Amino acid sequence: MPGLSGRMSTVVKAKISKLLDRAEDPSETLEYSYQKQVELLQNVKKGIADVVTSKKRLQLQEEKYQQQVVKLDTQARQALAAGNEELARTALERKNAVQTELQSLDSQIAQLEQQQEQMTASEQKLRAKIEQFRSKKEIIKAQYSAAEAQVRISEAATGVGEEMADVGLAMQRALDKTENMRARADAVQELEAAGTFEDLTQIGSGEDDIDRQLRALTSSSEVDSELQKMKAELGVGSAAKGELGAGGPAPEGSAQDEASGGSSAQEPAQ
Repeated sequence: MPGLSGRMSTVVKAKISKLLDRAEDPSETLEYSYQKQVELLQNVKKGIADVVTSKKRLQLQEEKYQQQVVKLDTQARQALAAGNEELARTALERKNAVQTELQSLDSQIAQLEQQQEQMTASEQKLRAKIEQFRSKKEIIKAQYSAAEAQVRISEAATGVGEEMADVGLAMQRALDKTENMRARADAVQELEAAGTFEDLTQIGSGEDDIDRQLRALTSSSEVDSELQKMKAELGVGSAAKGELGAGGPAPEGSAQDEASGGSSAQEPAQ
């Protein structure tokens, strides 16, 4: 399924790109780019040094060939002066061969010198670009640091930053819990005042709210009945005291007391 695999590859690449974008620090990226350019400049310098070394080696070889040319020319003259024309010819032939090598060396040395000049010019241009990049890099880093600090200050002041958002959420949760606890406390107080909650000491008695109300009503009726009885008893006593004071008929016990008292009062008179 090439379509599905291609889509999965695109999604994975998009996710990775997003993660890398989050993790990427402009300051670190600029420093890394600067280091890579410095390394490139060092490689260019090393290349120039290699070219110069090769040129110096060819120049040393050229000096040896020139010395051989002078030596062979001298030997040819000496052989010809000694009447040995054949030996003089051989020396001149070798001289011509060395001169041919000298011409080739001259061409190679010229090419190396040209390559050295080009590389030196490139190195100077690259150095200038790196220097410009270094200055620009420092400016961009300073601007980024200032912008980042400004964003943090603004987020802290307005409360839209991640840390301040977490603090705000924590405060909101605390307020919600506080409100819920206050509401629960008020509800418990209201239900307790209404007698909805059972007394823990009456657990297992089987009484409910109706039973408690009936028991309270019975107790109140008994108290009222006893109070009326006491009032009736106190009312009877008060009525009896009033009749005695008005000369009404005395109680039976009182008449017997008077008869006995009268007889005892007459006995001394006899």
